[in-house]
Amino acid sequence: MDSCFRSPSSRSSHRALTLQSVERDNVWLNGRDRSIVGLNEASYPFLLSQIPDPPLRLYVEGQVSDWLRPAVAVVGSRNPTAAGEEFAFHLAHGLAEHGIVVVSGLALGIDSAAHKGAMAAGGMTIAVCGTGLDIVYPRQNRTLADQIKTTGGLVSEFCIGTGVRAHHFPRRNRLISGLTLGTVVVEAGRRSGSLITARNAAEQGREVFAVPGPVFSPLSRGPNALIRDGARLVESVSDITEELSLILPRVVGRKAMTTELSLQPMELLAAIGEVPTPVNQLMDRTGLTVAEVSSMLITMELEGVVTRAGGGFIRKVVASQSHDDV
Repeated sequence: MDSCFRSPSSRSSHRALTLQSVERDNVWLNGRDRSIVGLNEASYPFLLSQIPDPPLRLYVEGQVSDWLRPAVAVVGSRNPTAAGEEFAFHLAHGLAEHGIVVVSGLALGIDSAAHKGAMAAGGMTIAVCGTGLDIVYPRQNRTLADQIKTTGGLVSEFCIGTGVRAHHFPRRNRLISGLTLGTVVVEAGRRSGSLITARNAAEQGREVFAVPGPVFSPLSRGPNALIRDGARLVESVSDITEELSLILPRVVGRKAMTTELSLQPMELLAAIGEVPTPVNQLMDRTGLTVAEVSSMLITMELEGVVTRAGGGFIRKVVASQSHDDV
């Protein structure tokens, strides 16, 4: 086990390990576009803060400064078929064109295709890592990791210096789903880690999507089983955007982003008062799921209708019209 997660046999050894970890973190923070975000900080990702066991701190490297944009995870096999890899690329490309952040795990195969598809569309992608951010795994994706940092970012809950450990990746998977409104599984075997991500998404109250495949293909067994159990079948980007019912940013000229408010979620807005209202209270008052509430809050915060404060949301008072306008 890595030093920052060891159970020390004495206070002195614990103190030494803690000092080593702090020193490594400080050295790492001297680099460009790096930060450590605490759970109670305003800059902590809102969606991630709503899962049952959010990390107390998050290491972030790259250009991720706005966590309010809607995000979808695209995950799957490390050894996909050519067709599966191509579909993941085009699916992520289409999501990015709708202004959706594509989140994945930096693994070979489907994950890499998803990251590349989002970047090819000029969109943002986030890679959630199962190691400290000073270590790129797998090594073959070092160049891809550097590319992701230029327009998106790398994220990890593991302290600097944490190496590759098999039991860290299931923990990493809960962050992939926790950062997003929904998870799409493209190709996966019955025991794939992608199914862990999908199960996490369901337990976190997020949407689960799956791409169907030939019944004789081992890589179709995971997605087909998810669909049989109630996951949303995905054949195109519209299957995702329509299901999420989000007011999504649209890409203008592949770079500039704008938002269009076509629907005012009045029921949710009415449940938000002049004192901070926690998300769980909003769910109780409206009967909406965490994914539905989160997506609407993201939109309303982008539009300046509500703001975060004191562990909840406050409705902003809109100035009334002047008498000349009546």
